[in-house]
Amino acid sequence: MTAEPVRCPWAISTPLYVQYHDEEWGRPVRTDQGVFERMCLEAFQSGLSWLVILRKRENFRAAFNGFDIEKVAGFGPDDVDRLMSDAGIVRNRAKIEATIGNARAALELPTGMAELVWRYADPGAPAPVTVADVPAVTPGSKALSKELKASGFRFVGPVTVYALMQAIGLVDDHLAGCFRRGAWVSDR
Repeated sequence: MTAEPVRCPWAISTPLYVQYHDEEWGRPVRTDQGVFERMCLEAFQSGLSWLVILRKRENFRAAFNGFDIEKVAGFGPDDVDRLMSDAGIVRNRAKIEATIGNARAALELPTGMAELVWRYADPGAPAPVTVADVPAVTPGSKALSKELKASGFRFVGPVTVYALMQAIGLVDDHLAGCFRRGAWVSDR
């Protein structure tokens, strides 16, 4: 019998969390579309459980054309109405409109989303030992949030941005004893 690997405590409550933790959380995402999707999902998660978002993720992808930035930027009032009636996603008008606005803002970035956010990578941050050691915000998330807001993005406060940074590998917040700590160093 093989022993289960040691995981971050938040990741062990459901198989969906285990899969997300083991295969995705903290793995570097370097495409504009990938960063845009994660940013949108983090914004929709605000005030909710991440599990709600994971369970609805495929519905979000279908509703937002795979988070294709150009397609989402072209959404209009009829699309907002369509999304507001889609029970498969989180139906929050402000977040839906922010997603569309953020796609438009992303198109205006001279270097693209991925290049912008990866300027804030902090791969050398010390490994947190306990969940209490994981910050909710950092100077880097505050600075990235400020730059995103100045570029026209919404729902990108420093806490949401830090969650994005964790999710896409800008920081490695797997705990020191977690089997995924440092696992994607070669991807950075």
